[in-house]
Amino acid sequence: MPDLSLRDDTEHVTLCEALDRVLNKGAVVVGDLTISVANIDLIYLGLQVILSSVETAREVTIPKEIKRIELTNEPC
Repeated sequence: MPDLSLRDDTEHVTLCEALDRVLNKGAVVVGDLTISVANIDLIYLGLQVILSSVETAREVTIPKEIKRIELTNEPC
């Protein structure tokens, strides 16, 4: 019987593949950073970043009904 504990189940992904996945699905990064000296808070940064391709962002934010109207709307 083979020893399954020695198997390496991790998937190796290249940077290009990881970037492609993030842009196609989107990612949200949220964080807080406080810079202090001698227990005195000097700077507080709140961070919220959305990373996606323009096409993915449009698919998520624009309702399908509006897309149909734009596609069928003929110029006057």
